[in-house]
Amino acid sequence: MKYEFMHEHRNEFHVARMAKVLEVSESGYYKWEARLQGGPTPLEKAEMRLGYVILDIFQRSRGSFGSRKVTAELHKRGIPVNHKRVERIMSKYGVFSRTSRKYIHTTDSSDSESIAENLIKRDFTAEEKDRKMVSDTTAIATKEGTLYIAGIIDLYGRMPVGLAMSTRNDRWLTIQALKDMLLRGCGKKGCIMHSDRGCTYASQDYREMLEKHDLVCSMSGKGDCWDNAPMESFWGKMKTEWLKPKYGTMKEAMRDVYEYVWHFYPKERPHESLGYLTPVEVYDQLAVS
Repeated sequence: MKYEFMHEHRNEFHVARMAKVLEVSESGYYKWEARLQGGPTPLEKAEMRLGYVILDIFQRSRGSFGSRKVTAELHKRGIPVNHKRVERIMSKYGVFSRTSRKYIHTTDSSDSESIAENLIKRDFTAEEKDRKMVSDTTAIATKEGTLYIAGIIDLYGRMPVGLAMSTRNDRWLTIQALKDMLLRGCGKKGCIMHSDRGCTYASQDYREMLEKHDLVCSMSGKGDCWDNAPMESFWGKMKTEWLKPKYGTMKEAMRDVYEYVWHFYPKERPHESLGYLTPVEVYDQLAVS
């Protein structure tokens, strides 16, 4: 009733004054009014406009500016804003400084209930395929910006089974890698899907997709890279053996990643741990046994 009164008399009295007299939130009124009109509130519009400016600054820095540098640039442009708000908006849009560790590694989820038990416990052996998978994300710098990569490896034969790439390190990146794995026919019901505690893997959307396909979530201990050693090793080999230190274009970097993940690593690279067989040869042996 109070919001209705404010709406009816908005041309007679200032909204802020009515909100104070009626002891309601001014922002709450604008949200109510937006729902009434079916559009975003003035505050939400202001947030979107600020988001566009932040993205422009970030892109002009070629992905090198973190929230504090973006905030400083906003201040230079005459836009007073707290760096915490800038950090929140950058997180919302999935942009992080390429010089920041957050940019390369996913951060721990703040929700302890979203953390799964470590079912692998550094036992990286697998007696058959589609039973134990490890997954992780990494990043490659290019002159056009940062390329994020999500990958999944079957511990049986160290076979790559899922891949996705994006300019954003968000939950959709890990979900696309999971979808890629499923489209390739990999991952039996009850298959363990192991990852770190990154927020992209702890997200509700990712966890719901695992449950939908009867896959079991497993996560490393807090800040312990050794709990996901095979994926860390895979990224390290890809970067030292195959990729350039810096790429000119996203397309060039993506081409080399695809070539390594789907051709060189599984088909041509022998692994000492596999008796110097390739992952494809290990899979082929299983097919004829």
